[in-house]
Amino acid sequence: MRKSLGQLDSLGPVGRARLESDPGTGLVVERILALLIDLAFAINRHVSAVVLGEDPQTPAASFGAAEKAGMIDAELAAALASPDGPHNVLVQLYLDTEPEEVTAVVSAARSEYWEYVRQVADWITVHPSES
Repeated sequence: MRKSLGQLDSLGPVGRARLESDPGTGLVVERILALLIDLAFAINRHVSAVVLGEDPQTPAASFGAAEKAGMIDAELAAALASPDGPHNVLVQLYLDTEPEEVTAVVSAARSEYWEYVRQVADWITVHPSES
């Protein structure tokens, strides 16, 4: 997860001008964000199974389970399980309709997933047998 976030960070600013001059950047961003949610879903499902005996079936539900297990806080769970949809889907939609919105989505994703990594690492330190 850290590697993917580092790759996202290394892309630098992803604004409208860049997306128009280099359309491949949008595809790379969307792919990294899809990978991040897939990784978080796998982590959340594992912890949910071990700690709660549950198996959430969607990424959004898995963030709620991660919160319930005490792995992440409620604010982060709500942000990552946004009713607007996952970051990668929002990027896909905005690339075609409102490319100026991609910057905010990417910024939020960077912040939220780095915070997810921090909170999960802290949880693992305290609960090594459950990870």
